[in-house]
Amino acid sequence: MSPMALTVGFDLDMTLIDSRPGIRACYQALAERTGTFIDADLAVTRLGPPLVEELIHWFPAERVPEMAELYREMYPSIAITSTPAMPGAREAVDAVRAAGGRTMVVTAKYEPNAKLHLTHLGIAPDVVVGDLWAEQKAAALREYDAAVYVGDHVGDVRGARAAGAFSVAVATGPCPPDELREAGADVVLADLSAFPAWLAGYRGTPGAAPRA
Repeated sequence: MSPMALTVGFDLDMTLIDSRPGIRACYQALAERTGTFIDADLAVTRLGPPLVEELIHWFPAERVPEMAELYREMYPSIAITSTPAMPGAREAVDAVRAAGGRTMVVTAKYEPNAKLHLTHLGIAPDVVVGDLWAEQKAAALREYDAAVYVGDHVGDVRGARAAGAFSVAVATGPCPPDELREAGADVVLADLSAFPAWLAGYRGTPGAAPRA
């Protein structure tokens, strides 16, 4: 592929996949296995930040690394098959490819588990980079010259801005549209179903994109 090809990055949780059912089940299993109360319904309302930032609410700090490892070990057998794609996810990735571009996923999720989700759902980005959150995502976006980054969280907006990428936010996660705009999103879409039309406009106007 040409080095000048458009590269579009996507977040994973609540952007490409609705990870709430699987994550809820995994937290419930972790609570049962450890005998520790975890409000799984509350936890899935604040997806986006790294796992350890949620676990600190339920476990002493010194146990968090151990609990994160246990959660990640349990995750594939519990969370993968119960997690659907978000509306428009496949079409959004396909639209980039149809435009001659390449796609990447940059996520805070543990990378091996992120890849399992994508494989299960038949979504095949060119690059997958895990274990990066907020501004940390900028390193991967810059490495692959991503011009656009799509995410559902203000942390994704911050990552795009830190990378100098165009920030497309989708209001499918925990952050409402006004919060995403205030964080600096260049455009806010209701969900990924609107992305192919947005991309067509972006590609039709080099160096600029329509705003919503």
